[in-house]
Amino acid sequence: MATAAARAQTRPRRTDAPRRQPRPAVRPRPRPVARPRVAGSVVWIVVVAALLAGIVALNVAVLRLTIESEGLEARKEKLVAQRDALAAELSSTAAAGRIQALAAERLGLERPAEITYVRLTRAKQ
Repeated sequence: MATAAARAQTRPRRTDAPRRQPRPAVRPRPRPVARPRVAGSVVWIVVVAALLAGIVALNVAVLRLTIESEGLEARKEKLVAQRDALAAELSSTAAAGRIQALAAERLGLERPAEITYVRLTRAKQ
């Protein structure tokens, strides 16, 4: 046994080398079946056309609303001018001097010669 042990010490140790894996058999790749791509292209064309139609419809709607808004703005300005004219007419119509002149002219009223103020008090209970 001593000789087997001595031989083991003198002989270089064998390192475990990675074992080579057997190569898998090379299989030819199956060729893809040539399919017409027309169907996919048609779908994309339809999708893009629908999106463009939506954008055009949206722009037309915005344009209509803008025109309507401008019309309403012009109407508002006209109504504000009419309101201001009516306020000026009301102011001139309600003026005290005008009312006194109309009272004297139409009803024959005259200004009093003297003004007397009367103060009323409550009756005590």
